[in-house]
Amino acid sequence: MTTDYPEQVLNQHLQHMLSDLDAEAIALLRRHLQWVEVAAGDTLMRQGEAGDAMYLSISGRLRVTVRDDGGEERMVREMGRGEIIGEMSLYTDEPRTATVVAIRNSLLVRLAKSEFSLLLASSAQMSILLTRQMIKRLTSTSLLTAVPPPVAMALLPVTAGVDAAEFARRLAAQLGRMGKVCLVAASDVDAALQQPGLARSAATDVAANRRVAACLDQLELAHDFVLLVGDADASAWTQRCSRHSDEILLLADASQPPVLHETESACLMQRSGQSGAAQILVLMHEDAVRCPSGTGKWLARRPVTDHVHVRPLLDSDMARLARIQSRTAVGLVLAGGGAKGLAHLGLYQALQERGLVVDFVGGTSIGAIMAAMVASDQPLDSLMPIARAAFADKPTGDFNLLPLISLIRGRRMRRILQVALDKVFGHPADIEDTWKNFFCVASNYTEAREQVISQGPLAQALLASTAIPGAFPPVPVAGDLLFDGGTFNNFPVSIMRKRRGVGKVIGMDLGTRRPKPVAFDEVPGTWTLLRDRLRPRQQRRYKVPSLMAYLLNVNIVYSTSRQGESRKLTDLYFSPPLERVGMLQWQRFDSIAKQGYEYACEVLDAQSEEQLKPFRPRA
Repeated sequence: MTTDYPEQVLNQHLQHMLSDLDAEAIALLRRHLQWVEVAAGDTLMRQGEAGDAMYLSISGRLRVTVRDDGGEERMVREMGRGEIIGEMSLYTDEPRTATVVAIRNSLLVRLAKSEFSLLLASSAQMSILLTRQMIKRLTSTSLLTAVPPPVAMALLPVTAGVDAAEFARRLAAQLGRMGKVCLVAASDVDAALQQPGLARSAATDVAANRRVAACLDQLELAHDFVLLVGDADASAWTQRCSRHSDEILLLADASQPPVLHETESACLMQRSGQSGAAQILVLMHEDAVRCPSGTGKWLARRPVTDHVHVRPLLDSDMARLARIQSRTAVGLVLAGGGAKGLAHLGLYQALQERGLVVDFVGGTSIGAIMAAMVASDQPLDSLMPIARAAFADKPTGDFNLLPLISLIRGRRMRRILQVALDKVFGHPADIEDTWKNFFCVASNYTEAREQVISQGPLAQALLASTAIPGAFPPVPVAGDLLFDGGTFNNFPVSIMRKRRGVGKVIGMDLGTRRPKPVAFDEVPGTWTLLRDRLRPRQQRRYKVPSLMAYLLNVNIVYSTSRQGESRKLTDLYFSPPLERVGMLQWQRFDSIAKQGYEYACEVLDAQSEEQLKPFRPRA
């Protein structure tokens, strides 16, 4: 390896990681490193093998997967340039704990185990610094699944009428707020190499292809983001874009039929497995579209990692896509808590007034309903009257005369949700049709586990997430019975943290309550309780919750025990003091929303501009 490019990158990485080492020590380390090229799809190391070396990534991208005892393989993280790989086995002499596969052609340097031991023995300073690097990486990735921002992104049009070059210019303008951006089309590579037609040369021209690859690699070195603009067909250049990218954006006109494009069939279908780059479907809409529809048909035909809805003429939508791609997107998480959840609307109002953005939304129970309203991206002035009218109908008011499975029939809640969602979205929407990507959490009674719902009919998902056991009937979905998500995860910050692109999380938790000791040794009988409740509130002896409030609160006891863990994962945390708000006091809509708003304003106004900066659009 004799070109200047990789040597420059290696020098930068070593100086960044080992800044305390003197030049002589770094030169000693350099003499023990070997260059390694790994082709897309090739395996760098396998789980269970002996650890014979550690690596430093210079360019490209690799995916780390782990196989469990049942033989199921799951993705743990992705690794970009400047990351150390496989060092743990050198310290512990244990077998490899994961498999690492190249997503695209990648260049690394290798330090063999024998050389590693020699370095540690010969330099105490280097031993300390290498150990410090390992500890730093372990502590920084212990809580979150790390998927670093892509450097090289392919923009491939997959429907007729998509102007990929114009879309790339708009995206580059927004990404330019986060870092240095370079746009590359086939003609740009031709011009850079001063050989017309080189970028479209046949794959058999090995020398030409290496020169093109070297040109693209050097562009990556000099920029934070490189946008590779594909042609409208499956040309050699388009195929190179797909092979050279960390992530692939499939640009589709949402008004067109959702059929597969020749580019997808020729360039991408064979790359849809564990080793392929993540494919993101970007559905493009006119700016007058109220709400997307039919998204499920697009997703059913494609093995994509994620999807994003954008109106390219709206800067706010393109800025949202740029934040997702730069891993600086903001997620909003809203907890369950009955009527207390009306405070979420006040929080959202306070966020909007201060210019804080929300790119992803998720929640549980009443938090899921409020999150769905935020995901619609409709003006708050339109959402508030719809929500007020819905909850004025007392969704928990249709009691069962013969409660065989639930105290409440749930028909009123179903009708209220369907009417409200039709007013918000304009049609019976699926989860995939929201402007801002949305999820909600339910509990799976059949399989005794938490269930994250991110696709399918929106109304059904919300009914499942709010189906408090004993209060509402469970909801059958795909052969399983689902009920309120608060049992497992009432404040699903941990789920939001795993969303692709999320860098910061805002959350409102409703689970905080002060312990209230009881002043009696035995719960009295029915008639005694009834007589006690006929007294004025201040004179009551037995301050016990109602049956409905008891069911609502017991449902989230386990989630409440996880409150501290969830709070640590939240960057901007809200927990309004709503002790005097009953779980079923839907008639207090305006009062509760106002309390949420005033509390949120108080918290936000106490933050410095520097603290709020990550949640505002970059100028």
